[in-house]
Amino acid sequence: MLLFSRNRSYVFLIAGIFLFVFLAIRKRSYRYSYVIDPFESYHGGDGSGDNFLPGSSGDPNFIPINEYSDDLTDDNANDSEEDTADRIQWSKLKPNYPVQDMHQFPKGSPQWLPKVQKFLATEPAAERQVRLERRDAVKKAFQRCWNSYRKNAWMSDEIKPISGGKRDVFGGWGATLVDSLDTLWIMGLKDEFREAVEAASKIDFSKAPEDKVNVFETNIRYLGGFLAAYDLSGDKRLLRKATEVGEMLYVAFDTPNRMPMTRWDAVAASRNEAQTADESVLLAEIGTFALEFTRLSLLTKDPKWFDAANRITELLFKQQETTRFPGMWPVIVNARTTEFNLHNDFTIGAMADSWYEYLPKAHALVGGLLPQYREMYEKAMDAVIKRNVFRPMLPDNADVLVSGLVSVSRSGDDTVYSLKPEGQHLVCFAGGMLALGGKLIENQTHVSVGEKLMDGCVWTYSHMPVGIMPETFTMLPCPLTISAEKPECSFSESKWKDAIKRQLEAPDDISPDELNSLIAEKHIPKGFTSLPDTRYILRPEAIESVFILYRTTGRKDLPEKAWNMFEAIEKNTKTELANAALSDITRYDPENEDEGKRYPEKTDSMESFWLGETLKYFYLMFSEPDLISLDEWVFNTEAHPLRRLLPDLKGLFD
Repeated sequence: MLLFSRNRSYVFLIAGIFLFVFLAIRKRSYRYSYVIDPFESYHGGDGSGDNFLPGSSGDPNFIPINEYSDDLTDDNANDSEEDTADRIQWSKLKPNYPVQDMHQFPKGSPQWLPKVQKFLATEPAAERQVRLERRDAVKKAFQRCWNSYRKNAWMSDEIKPISGGKRDVFGGWGATLVDSLDTLWIMGLKDEFREAVEAASKIDFSKAPEDKVNVFETNIRYLGGFLAAYDLSGDKRLLRKATEVGEMLYVAFDTPNRMPMTRWDAVAASRNEAQTADESVLLAEIGTFALEFTRLSLLTKDPKWFDAANRITELLFKQQETTRFPGMWPVIVNARTTEFNLHNDFTIGAMADSWYEYLPKAHALVGGLLPQYREMYEKAMDAVIKRNVFRPMLPDNADVLVSGLVSVSRSGDDTVYSLKPEGQHLVCFAGGMLALGGKLIENQTHVSVGEKLMDGCVWTYSHMPVGIMPETFTMLPCPLTISAEKPECSFSESKWKDAIKRQLEAPDDISPDELNSLIAEKHIPKGFTSLPDTRYILRPEAIESVFILYRTTGRKDLPEKAWNMFEAIEKNTKTELANAALSDITRYDPENEDEGKRYPEKTDSMESFWLGETLKYFYLMFSEPDLISLDEWVFNTEAHPLRRLLPDLKGLFD
């Protein structure tokens, strides 16, 4: 009996050690389980309201840090009847086309998705000091811009960084204010955050702007901004504002087929005028709701936003293999007839980008509970890697990739796929998307392609006159016969110049000297064949992918590359007040006696994503890797981090 007791103790000891080692290897921080009907208490249930959503302020595992998060007073409680007479109660509008069959979020526990972030070893003290100095330099740049916005354009959408003026381009609801909320929190600027939340809680979404509302931009900037700030801080006022925006946007879905009005006449809608979805809609603008609408439904326990987004997802899912380029969807779709498979142009760049971006991110957000997102992502990326991605012919023979646009046509019985080898700063997000998606589904090919796409963007930055990438550019693709696994593509100056002649439509009989003069006149660096749009508008996509690739691969050269990018941007865009867009990044003449003509000309514009995205990603690049871990958070397309659904330890035994 004593021997049996002793052996049993050994068994328990060994089992305990095994469990501890297993959990340590996983290196996950699961904070809450999700094994209940997410909408039970909203629809009544037992009326207790205690079956809280993971990550919500009611979750017993979620502790708001800020002391003012329990302020639930109505921001408009003291308004007079006269002040509120012209306000629209969006949630009270009677729908013309009410939902008959509400889609419900699936029950069940989130899956154990593969780990995304690579474990980064402890850095030497000297490296840490450099990293923190760089992080603080980014923070200082943010504070400069924020203080100027606060002083000169408070509550407006944007500050004009040269003149100090202001402008409203996104409804006039304070786009920079809302876009910056989570950046303030992440950078530890809690006093500024407190002031910003107080101001943002007073934004009046009950008044419809005269101009049409861009539903896509309102969703990613305002709804995404409020949700992320709430997920980070737990301040209930932010969830209330997110719900206000959600109620307004939901009215844009009041059409016969429940497809949204992407450019929406809110004034007409406020009068209950009937709406019909448009026949020509951008793929990105109709598809980019999955993250924000799903998260809002999970937090409020109201399924209507999930239902609205899921209807679009299901239609795109059903038609993915029926398009003229199976696996991808065209740039233009018909929302009125719900035919998403008729047009000929296919890209993951402008006008389509964020729909593809949201496929792996939605898979992560819902913990794999909606498997169609993974399936659509895999099919789409297989198609993209096969035909859209190309290796350019470069003077240093760099092994990098760029993603272009494919047009599909018919030639007799054959389908012809024509590649337009135009790169975009906007499409630089794709490297991070493929790295994240590849990690989530354990597809190393996706990670490798994502890494080379990111390298292509970094290469473009470093080979421009001032170290900044333009909006668009074209390159000469290597021959298609070259294997993607073992690409070989030696640079040929004659082929490069022939490609420039074709791209610029130069005369066939142009002389070599005339061609060289044309190349110099157009400021085309070697390796590029044209620069259709030479602006830089403070975009974040390149540093976004560098940040994600650093977190997922741990490549030691990326912090230095990121710092070079930041220094180039700060040097060339900094104004007395903030940072400004550049009209032409090729206009660089360091020898010019006129100092004002040595560097690219600035334009009086600073979009809200400079503070909401670009500086946030630079800051996170030089921060500790557990700050907004990609294993716990997912970024919307405006860089607003939303909490992922994660299983608790019960998931070990599922």
